[in-house]
Amino acid sequence: MLHTLSYSPHQTDFSSILRNIACTDAVLLMQDGVIAALEKGLFCNALINTGAKLFVLVPDMIARGITEHISSEITPIDYTEFVELTVKYSPQIAW
Repeated sequence: MLHTLSYSPHQTDFSSILRNIACTDAVLLMQDGVIAALEKGLFCNALINTGAKLFVLVPDMIARGITEHISSEITPIDYTEFVELTVKYSPQIAW
């Protein structure tokens, strides 16, 4: 399954999201969801602990000026790779 998080983790029920992520899933952080990719943050560490594959959309992290603060545990991707994720991980759930 592909989980896409487009809202700031501060504005979601993040614990509910975490309960629904399996280690075989992928998580894409996009729009304001990229905040969850901040290195050493509680949200980032919680996502890493799920064992899921983690991705962050490059244009969104650039737009928010946080490129230098993204965890090395999270793979930056572009829109083409986003499309590839939707093909590889089905179904998809948007948070």
